[in-house]
Amino acid sequence: MYHAKKILMTIGYKKSVCLLVLLMVVFSSSFAQIDTASLTTLLQKNKEQLGKHYVFALLKDGKTSYKHESGDFNLKTQENIGAASQWLTAALVLIMIQEGKVSLDDKVSTYLPTFTKYGKGYITLRHCLTHNTGLDGSKAFEKGKFKNLEEEVEHIAVNREIKTNPGTEFYYSNVGFKIVARVLEVVAKKPFDRLIKEKLTSPLAMRNTSFANENYDRAPDPATGARSTAFDYLNFLSMLLNKGSFNGKQVLTEESVNILLSIQAKMTEIKNVPKELQQSDLALSSWIVGKNDKDEPIVFSAPGLNGMYPVIDICRGYAFIIFPKNEADVKRELVQQARSMIEEAVSCK
Repeated sequence: MYHAKKILMTIGYKKSVCLLVLLMVVFSSSFAQIDTASLTTLLQKNKEQLGKHYVFALLKDGKTSYKHESGDFNLKTQENIGAASQWLTAALVLIMIQEGKVSLDDKVSTYLPTFTKYGKGYITLRHCLTHNTGLDGSKAFEKGKFKNLEEEVEHIAVNREIKTNPGTEFYYSNVGFKIVARVLEVVAKKPFDRLIKEKLTSPLAMRNTSFANENYDRAPDPATGARSTAFDYLNFLSMLLNKGSFNGKQVLTEESVNILLSIQAKMTEIKNVPKELQQSDLALSSWIVGKNDKDEPIVFSAPGLNGMYPVIDICRGYAFIIFPKNEADVKRELVQQARSMIEEAVSCK
């Protein structure tokens, strides 16, 4: 209201009464209070799906404005984040693109010659990040079988059958993220877990986030293998909300953020996807779960399905995370209810 009073002093009291009322409405609506009590009640009512141990954290205006911690979980509890790992892997790819090292439409075979064989020569990095490689993703991965990504991706190249032409059919799987991570290893001449630490998690002060396998003689998993905390992941979301900047450092360019959040596939083109992700368009390794009146994507999520559920709204400028102990079953309906409570108090910019 200081700014409102200053304006009044410059235009005279009698002519400013109506303006004062208008400014009071504008200022009060801009700073409407989120009903955190109702948020807490919502979480407590859904303990069955959240389990005993979880944390909910809300980020607004660059800071944690609300948190709810239950059981042994708090903002800095480290746990596997499942498919939320994919958003981080995609961000690393865009950093490498910024540096001129790769391009989204580069063929994988340019860097991994084995992919010139077996009909896999047309797979691109973009295909890898959008579940469009055309490779058979139905086979379960033999966890613990491979000592590094080089071994694992070589096995994929030789043994995974091409079912459809790359880019023609969506099939949700982890295959592409392993391939694209191996490409980055070849280009950077560094292991993936070290590379993503240097380029992404360290600049974002994500000190308790790692892709290193707990069994150090096993390959890292760029699709579902990261361990992180709510505190750390909110730093990543804060960077996206701030057009790629974090603590004065430009981690991603604004253009890279726009690419990361751009539509890659319409829901009508998407098949073979987990139930929680149905009826959503696909961005680059995240899902579009909300649009504005112009049908433009503004709300994004990259749920771990059995773990973390992160959400950002680039129009209203908030992010939140529901982070339960691994194997919890967070439903989309719960996430939508939390969004509705927040959006009642926060309008689009």
